[in-house]
Amino acid sequence: MRILHTSDWHLGRSFHRVSMLGAQADFITHLVDTARAREADVVVVAGDVYDRAVPPLAAVGLFDTALHRLAEAGVPTVMISGNHDSARRLGVGAGLIDRAGIHLRTSPAACGDPVVLRDHHGDVAFYGLPYLEPALVKDTLGVERAGHEAVLRAAMDRVRADLADRGPGTRSVVLAHAFVTGAVASDSERDITVGGVAAVPLDVFDGVDYAALGHLHGCQTLTSRVRYAGSPLPYSFSEAGHRKSMWLIDLDARGEVAAERLDCPVPRPLARLRGTLEELLADERLAAHEDAWVEVTLTDPVRPADPMARLQERFPHTLSLVLAPDRSEEEALDSYARRLSGRDDRQITEDFVGHVRGGAGPDAAERALLHEALDAVRTADHLGEVHR
Repeated sequence: MRILHTSDWHLGRSFHRVSMLGAQADFITHLVDTARAREADVVVVAGDVYDRAVPPLAAVGLFDTALHRLAEAGVPTVMISGNHDSARRLGVGAGLIDRAGIHLRTSPAACGDPVVLRDHHGDVAFYGLPYLEPALVKDTLGVERAGHEAVLRAAMDRVRADLADRGPGTRSVVLAHAFVTGAVASDSERDITVGGVAAVPLDVFDGVDYAALGHLHGCQTLTSRVRYAGSPLPYSFSEAGHRKSMWLIDLDARGEVAAERLDCPVPRPLARLRGTLEELLADERLAAHEDAWVEVTLTDPVRPADPMARLQERFPHTLSLVLAPDRSEEEALDSYARRLSGRDDRQITEDFVGHVRGGAGPDAAERALLHEALDAVRTADHLGEVHR
């Protein structure tokens, strides 16, 4: 069976205030054309179809177009909700849409109920595990303590139990939206840390032939059977080194996996440039970046006059400007934003406690209380989005 694996469309998202809707429409066209040209038997979308729980109407319209085009192409599609999606909204009409070959899997309670497709070797069971917010699904999945690993293991136990009752030779594919240990994050993913832990072990997915993952925006191979497709478009300058793509997976009669990486169309390359304003304006080696979306870090000791306007004369698509004067360690006073860069909410709050105390960070009991408060706020935010 030939599987086209994609994820993290984030329909409706912008890139530094530049609308990506046209580029997202181009990707949908590319996806459908690729599915036809490469004779895919099924398309799988591993979550974060939308960028937020209540997407703009233009994004909803594009999603509707995608569903119609995939259905018209006769390519069955299995998709799950991600942590940016409202599972209830995305799942509206799922029973009717099933009849068109578009299978929306947004209910945690249905983790063990697969979409079964058949090729000339037999059945392939596709299990959709939507994003599992631990505090909201632990009772549904029979888990005592809320945590990413616990709820995902419980969901996978249901998958393996259902698979054990199926005929011999049934192959299996799991779609999941999670942060798996060993993978690499970027700046554009929403933090899903619970109790100080975001990642789940790789062995959670033992027992299935292929795990099609979503959530992280970089295309990654954790094992030959466990892969992230990544986002088809860039959503932060931390993705400047990414090659945006999808996976074309061939699952043979024995469940062995062969994978081919297929590039996605990107409207512009990304470039991160650093130096003084005069250096950047004069360096001939930077000509290759003149048509790119550009993030500039200026190292001038004093802020130059009109830096953005002058940069845009040479790099018209400069979208981000950071001032970071080159100074000695004794003189360096990083900006608040730079001090927080790459740090999650847990680390920031613990560092704040240490700062106000003059160096003494929280003890174990205080750390547990901070984590509990952060989890409660994040869960409340998630509930607010779902019910908005």
